[in-house]
Amino acid sequence: MDSSMLPHEMKAQILPSFNAPYLLTTLPLPEFTADNPYDILVKVLAASYCHTDLVLAQGQMPPFPPSFPHIGCHEFSGEVISIPEHSLSRYKIGDRVGIPGRSFRPCGKCFECLREPDNEKDDVDGGGYSVYCVSASNNGISAPGGFREFAMVDSRQVTPLPDKISAVQGASLMCAGITIYAAIKKCGLARGQRMGIMGCGGGLGHLGLQFAVKMGLRVTGIDVADEPLQVAGQVAEALREKEGLFVRIVDARVTKADSIVQEMGKEDQKQDKGDMGLDAVIILPESQKAFDYGVSLLRTHGRCVVVSFPADGFHVSARDVVFRDISIVGSLVGSNKVLREMVMFAAEHNVQARIKSYPLRQLNDLVLEYKKGKGGKLVIDMTPDD
Repeated sequence: MDSSMLPHEMKAQILPSFNAPYLLTTLPLPEFTADNPYDILVKVLAASYCHTDLVLAQGQMPPFPPSFPHIGCHEFSGEVISIPEHSLSRYKIGDRVGIPGRSFRPCGKCFECLREPDNEKDDVDGGGYSVYCVSASNNGISAPGGFREFAMVDSRQVTPLPDKISAVQGASLMCAGITIYAAIKKCGLARGQRMGIMGCGGGLGHLGLQFAVKMGLRVTGIDVADEPLQVAGQVAEALREKEGLFVRIVDARVTKADSIVQEMGKEDQKQDKGDMGLDAVIILPESQKAFDYGVSLLRTHGRCVVVSFPADGFHVSARDVVFRDISIVGSLVGSNKVLREMVMFAAEHNVQARIKSYPLRQLNDLVLEYKKGKGGKLVIDMTPDD
């Protein structure tokens, strides 16, 4: 789009302070600067709401945001509408892209940015760019995000959206999708091994069920609330009916972990209790009970991948770590190489988020709905807001 044809103002939802509702306002369009040749301007098509948006808005993620008013959302999609004259971007006007929060304008000089992949499987982007650069900003967290009509993003952080993935679906993949996909990869499992997801009915969890089973893993999903369990059950039923894939869904309120382990042992014809259970489990809830339940499902030498970050942390049993050789690792996001791999996998295997959408003006209604904990994903659809 010719820059002379761009509007001068845009609608945006701003967070004025912690624990306050969003305010719909009008702001100037972001402008290009000469020292950021990778920047591109996108028209936001959809903006997904993440648990981190809630944590940040409640003041539980210091030191972010660095200032108010703040524009949230670190998982969104858009269409490229303007590129600076001396751009180093590989995108062109009209391209549809998915935009994660990390990593906006990395320094290009630190040890993370200068790392190069050792092999094709190494989760490193290289070329002076890293999603782990500590000097980079993050759209929606330390920099303005996607709850606005137009956004400035770093072209190195985005991924093309295939035609099979809608803008609304694409937005939901830019944090929930890449986070759970990278966590599954960090489990380090081969086809046929067992993996569990604690919090399987939430935004990340119900996507993880689909990714994992379509990777050939034997998947158990665990949750403790009626509506998330219903979402997970619907996902499992659709996978079984349409693709013949089996996912076990467990209500942890009524089924003890040991019962599940024994059931798996019978299925695998194993007699030694230490050899029964999951090869890996992913922890999504900010709950010590969920952490303990998940670890108790692991066989000896199993791996626990932690994605959530409760303010008080998790208590870890030294006996599990020492006597059962349980390894515990964290997982934040994946590189942009993994982001693009995830998007192509989702397109090829029809991984779909369960989505309820709202217009931009109803963002506060979306937040109220999110707090009900019904599972799935809630997304702002940025079609014309009447």
